[in-house]
Amino acid sequence: LSLSLNGSRSRRGRRRRRRTMSSSSSSKKQTLFISTLIISWYSSNIGVLLLNKFLLSNYGFKFPIFLTMCHMSACAFLSYISIVFLKLVPLQHLKSRSQFLKVATLSVVFCASVVGGNISLRYLPVSFNQAVGATTPFFTALFAYLMTLKREAWVTYGALVPVVAGVVIASGGEPGFHWFGFIMCISATAARAFKSVLQGILLSSEGEKLNSMNLMLYMSPIAVVALLPVTLVMEPDVISLTLTLAKQHQYMWILLLVNSVMAYSANLLNFLVTKHTSALTLQVLGNAKGAVAVVISILIFQNPVTVMGIGGYSITVLGVVAYGETKRRFR
Repeated sequence: LSLSLNGSRSRRGRRRRRRTMSSSSSSKKQTLFISTLIISWYSSNIGVLLLNKFLLSNYGFKFPIFLTMCHMSACAFLSYISIVFLKLVPLQHLKSRSQFLKVATLSVVFCASVVGGNISLRYLPVSFNQAVGATTPFFTALFAYLMTLKREAWVTYGALVPVVAGVVIASGGEPGFHWFGFIMCISATAARAFKSVLQGILLSSEGEKLNSMNLMLYMSPIAVVALLPVTLVMEPDVISLTLTLAKQHQYMWILLLVNSVMAYSANLLNFLVTKHTSALTLQVLGNAKGAVAVVISILIFQNPVTVMGIGGYSITVLGVVAYGETKRRFR
């Protein structure tokens, strides 16, 4: 009887150890998977930003609207492949004309934000572009209040003061400051925030909500249709000059293709990181991503920076972190 009991305990112990080892192995795989996702997300976001800057400022490809249309074309094609054929997420259908008009409105606003951001990269260094882009929470809070009368705690609004003050300081210390580029960057940041608030209003009902991948599937082709006439009017020589540039630089088409695919990858990985972590984690990682992009861009493009510029950007980032924390606590 004693031997039987000892044998039973031994078997239970072995099963317990196997379960513990299996759980530990599963946890390590999950950690590795999420870490890979985050690194890929950082790489695609920072990569498309730096490649945009390289193409628009250093390479001689001065067509930000056409570049945005290339991005949207890639997003439309790859979204269709990912959802319809690879089935990364279930396909959601637009259920009414009203829903289509809402998505079309979002698409136009989204186009404005991307085009504005790309135009600003022609005139501003990436570091300053990211500093201005960090003020997105300020515009989001402003539009949320104006459009929905949604109020936050006063402490939360107080955290936005250093967000704006930091950009003002960074602007004064930016050697490569350009007024038109600054206006376009601010406009792009405001449009991005406006799109976020508008999306929450237009697609608020349960029957009309679309996940970000399906929203991109429907927004992208609408964006291409909207951008095509704008490109032909504002950049009429884009085809001939691009072909001339392609003859001078043999990797021109490869750069455009890689850039466009990376633009889609950034959206896909943004969705996957949110799905496998949380919106709060994404916000924290996004703040850190901006700082990483600034450091890498300075190392690559060697644009001059000042202590005042670095200090202003640091104040803005700290303000964004404080805003996110106070919003979470006083919700």
